[in-house]
Amino acid sequence: MKPLNYAILKHFTKVKEACTEEVIEALKSQYGSFKALNKDDVLAALMTAEANGLLEESRFELDKTNALRIYYRAHKEGADTINKYIKD
Repeated sequence: MKPLNYAILKHFTKVKEACTEEVIEALKSQYGSFKALNKDDVLAALMTAEANGLLEESRFELDKTNALRIYYRAHKEGADTINKYIKD
């Protein structure tokens, strides 16, 4: 099993885009017992990946409770870098 942060990054090489909640839902079956699989920690991982040039923000929307959802995607160079260092 990969470290959680690696799994988060790798997820973005398999989907067009995702928000924090979608990442948590996608990884819940394998990483559900990890304390860091929560909205704040996953968002911090996504923001760090963005700051490091691996991901970029793709869009924003408000959910049903008017909470902001930020969607991220891996651009080609970011996906190539993720796939180079994190193997399946």
